[in-house]
Amino acid sequence: MDIPQVLVDTGSATTLLAADIVATIGIVPLPQDVLHTLRGVGGTEVVFMRRLDSIQVGERHLTDFDIEVGGMDYGFEMHGILGMDFLTRAGAIINLREMTIAFAVDAERTPAG
Repeated sequence: MDIPQVLVDTGSATTLLAADIVATIGIVPLPQDVLHTLRGVGGTEVVFMRRLDSIQVGERHLTDFDIEVGGMDYGFEMHGILGMDFLTRAGAIINLREMTIAFAVDAERTPAG
């Protein structure tokens, strides 16, 4: 699934996706899920964790990746936060002048497919 409106956040340790978006592919809270409370500039939010088989941003594809899932009700439309867990594992190179993200060749890569 493609998820629009994702914030790249080097101040976030983890990657968070909106519950209403991922529910469409069956990622919903289960009775055995442990809930965590995230704290940040915007306040607190209760989330649950789920391991994805894979996640892809641009051409970078990672397998066995943990995400957090929460309401993300921040008063504006945003469906995800791409945190440092993804950015470091993927070898992201952020160019602020050009507003682009590239990925280091020697970082972890798993071919899609």
